[in-house]
Amino acid sequence: MKNKVLIANRGEIAVRIIRACKELGTSCVAVYSKADIDSLHVKFADEAICIGSERSTDSYLNINHIISAAIATGCNAIHPGYGFLSENEKFAEIVEKCNIKFIGPHHKVISQCGNKSMARKIAKESGVPVVEGSDGIVTDAKEGIKIANRIGYPILIKAASGGGGKGISIVREKNEFKKVFERTMMEAEANFGDKSVYIEKYIENPRHIEVQILADHFGHIIHLGERDCSVQRRNQKMIEEAPSPFINDDLRKQIGEAAIKIAKHVGYENAGTVEFIVDQKGNFYFIEMNTRVQVEHPVTEIVTGIDIVKEQIKIAYQKPLTYKQEDIHINGHAVECRINAEDPTQNFRPSPGLIKNLVLPGGNGIRLDTHIYSHYQVPPYYDSMLSKVIVHGKNRKEAIRKMRLALEEFIIDGIKTNIEFQYLIMHNPDFVRGVYDTSFISKFIETGIGDNNG
Repeated sequence: MKNKVLIANRGEIAVRIIRACKELGTSCVAVYSKADIDSLHVKFADEAICIGSERSTDSYLNINHIISAAIATGCNAIHPGYGFLSENEKFAEIVEKCNIKFIGPHHKVISQCGNKSMARKIAKESGVPVVEGSDGIVTDAKEGIKIANRIGYPILIKAASGGGGKGISIVREKNEFKKVFERTMMEAEANFGDKSVYIEKYIENPRHIEVQILADHFGHIIHLGERDCSVQRRNQKMIEEAPSPFINDDLRKQIGEAAIKIAKHVGYENAGTVEFIVDQKGNFYFIEMNTRVQVEHPVTEIVTGIDIVKEQIKIAYQKPLTYKQEDIHINGHAVECRINAEDPTQNFRPSPGLIKNLVLPGGNGIRLDTHIYSHYQVPPYYDSMLSKVIVHGKNRKEAIRKMRLALEEFIIDGIKTNIEFQYLIMHNPDFVRGVYDTSFISKFIETGIGDNNG
């Protein structure tokens, strides 16, 4: 039977997966909502099928519609991309029961790793340090207050099924706890259909470091180095780079080995990301594992020369990894900026609408992952990300200079974007020196968006 992949996603990641499929000689089918009929992924795929109305619950989150589309078009694999159903163990289980390959880990592994509280337990069993916190799910505010009193404020209340920076709240004082606890449970249920939360000690202003892993069907696991994802707004990443300017070789080795330990413990298969926070003293702590391809995977691809999405597809079809750990070498430096349809001067309010004119950056060492084009109508129903600009330089200084040039060339007329905001960050002295942490964006905004272009 010829390999044929259904892409259960939209936007730039759907285009990215289509390209990987075509390089492998694998047929691919795009799914789309009525709002996405003119999207680039629909035009690029070998086939396309509508799966519902504009609302994601009627289309990209509708398991029955997606499975039906896969069966109707004769697909024997489904790639979930990121977001939507990518870490939904129920979806993965149904795909498996329909005798279709799920391009990701087994549903039981998703269940283990996707539940952040259970993932903490796995890390501890693997001998990997975790941030002090609750031993499991916390269901009662009184119980939560006892735990918070024991570990000390400030603390984090986190959705057990969370992701994408959602379902996370900081509590700095005891009298705030009950109100924030109840609100976070409501947010968790609204966003993930699961109100379960757990508690962690809040480490002030850490670095957010993640390790990319690949694991095949035969038990071979490698890591592809780390990414620094510390430039975040409201727990959502904006800029990522590889390697981290903060990590030394000894810590890099320790974190890489820790990521592989966790993956081996759960019998992981396919691509995944193990995320850590690192305090100012260089102590690292496991925080979660993402059982899917990450938005920021291109920076790792650029510095290692490995196509992560192609590897995902090959692993799903039970091809062995052709790389050993000693084959992985980091070449130069890569930086990625996420370009969103939003207005930074209006508290990053989403800015959907018609793109009237588009000029894309180019040149040596500049990569653009996107689904937009001139006269494309950006829909208001989904994530605001329009594009990812990724640059590669022989060192970090060269990469930053290339990113400045790329952002200067990038023109999107008709809607508001964060291009200028990203451009200003590329000139910020602290960012240029690599002296930043997860509080960087909030401090950057406080000092004035236009006052940091030194």
